[in-house]
Amino acid sequence: MKGVILAAGISSRLRPLTDTTPKCLLSIGGETILGRTLNNLTACGIRDVVIVGGYLEDQLRSYVSGNFPGLGVKFLTNEVYASTNNIYSLWLTKPDVLEHGMILLDSDIIFEDRIIQALVRSGYDNCLAVNTKTRLGDEEIKVAVDRHNRIHAISKDVPPGGAIGESIGIELFAPSMLKTLFDVLDRKIVHEKAVNEFYEAAFQEVIDRGGEIYAVDVGMYKAIEIDTVEDLLAAEKDILPYLPPSKTAPTIKT
Repeated sequence: MKGVILAAGISSRLRPLTDTTPKCLLSIGGETILGRTLNNLTACGIRDVVIVGGYLEDQLRSYVSGNFPGLGVKFLTNEVYASTNNIYSLWLTKPDVLEHGMILLDSDIIFEDRIIQALVRSGYDNCLAVNTKTRLGDEEIKVAVDRHNRIHAISKDVPPGGAIGESIGIELFAPSMLKTLFDVLDRKIVHEKAVNEFYEAAFQEVIDRGGEIYAVDVGMYKAIEIDTVEDLLAAEKDILPYLPPSKTAPTIKT
C-alpha cells in the first residue's frame, strides 16, 4: 500500500504566510504539517509515498530529501495547479497506485496517527475517516450513511441534519476499488474537463455505480484541517497536546 499526499495548491487564505512557503511546510509546535503527515505514515508502516506538488514544489522536494532521506518518496507535478482542484492531482497518481492500493491524504491536516490505524484496522477494504463530533455547516464535506455504515452521499451539499459527520480528508482504497475510481477520473478529466471539482465528486459516482465505501468514525481522535491562521492557532491550542514531540523545524509565528 502506498501513501498519497496531495500538496499542489496555493492556499491563498493563509497569505501572507503562504506567499513564499507551501501550506504544508508551515510549522506548528516545532514540526511542519508535511513532516507530521510523513511521520504518521511511517508510524503505521507505510514507507512508500507519492506526493503531488505544484506551487513552490522545489521547497517540498528539498524538505523531504533533507528530513526524510530514508523514505521512498516519489514526486509528481501538477503543472496546472493554479487552475485545477484536488481531483486533478489525484488523477495524476494513477500509474503509481493503481495496482497497490493507497492511503490518500490531503496535505493540510494535523492529526493523530491513530486515525490511519483506525482505517487500516477497520475491516473495510475501502473507507474514509469521518469526524462525527464536529459541528456541520455549509463548508464541510459531509457524509451520509445507511444502517450498515456504507456511505450513500458525500459532498458539501449533503444536508447537515442527514449527515453523520465530516470527511476529514483521509481515505483508504484497495486496488479493486481504484480501478473503478480511476475509470471515473479518466472520464471526468480527459473527456469532461472537470478539473475543478473536489475528488469527492468522483467518490460519489463510484458509490452511485454500486461501489461500497464505508465511514470510519474517528471523532475520538484529534484532527484539524489548516485553512486559516485561526486554524493554526486552534491546532496549537487544541491538537498539539495529543501529538508526539516535534522532530524538525521551529514554529512559524503567526
